[in-house]
Amino acid sequence: MAGASVSTSSTTEVADHKLPRKEVAPRPGQTELRVGRLTKAHGLKGAIKLELYTDEPEKRFVPGAVFTLQVPTASKWHGKTLELRELRWYNGHPVGFFAGVDDRTEAETLIKAILWVSQDATQLPDEEDAWYDHQLVGLDAVRDGVTVGRVARVDHLPAQDLLAIATGDGEVLVPFVKAIVPEVDIAAGTVTLTPPAGLFEELPDDEPETEPVGDAEPEADSEGEAAGPTSDD
Repeated sequence: MAGASVSTSSTTEVADHKLPRKEVAPRPGQTELRVGRLTKAHGLKGAIKLELYTDEPEKRFVPGAVFTLQVPTASKWHGKTLELRELRWYNGHPVGFFAGVDDRTEAETLIKAILWVSQDATQLPDEEDAWYDHQLVGLDAVRDGVTVGRVARVDHLPAQDLLAIATGDGEVLVPFVKAIVPEVDIAAGTVTLTPPAGLFEELPDDEPETEPVGDAEPEADSEGEAAGPTSDD
């Protein structure tokens, strides 16, 4: 099990790129974390299925939690907040019930809305060896004591998270696992990398082995005869 991980309460967009970014700037010392997306109306009483972008739903989705919304500017919900009444689980899927959303028609006006919360920018996730995206972006990437680039973003993939390292020669995607990223030092502003050979540089092509063509001719001695063992008659 890898020790390095990233909390998926991230500020990096992974869906609905056509939605406008939130217009409200975070308060000083605060950051905005994206924690979920409303995907589909559920039933007739205003419930909405959620896609979670957080590893801590029990912390983020408590009764009374208030979310700011990322929605199209033409939406009736633009510039408004949404209060959670209750989060339930149906067949392993989270379903939210929200204040003021009492029927399916109203629920459908919120589909694809992205939910954001404010948080202290210095606060780390409860999980050990885990960080929020905004805490990793901008850190210097150090290899063998030399800075080789800077963390540009974090990509969250089903198999693992990747650190996108911006270097002078382009972008390098580094698996965010303990074996390759053994240390993250937020205070020092660095991530330490021990990448396998070839991840940051091109490896030289192996020289093909040359093989003799045809049968090798025996070497002749100084008399012009073939060299070989001799026998006494």
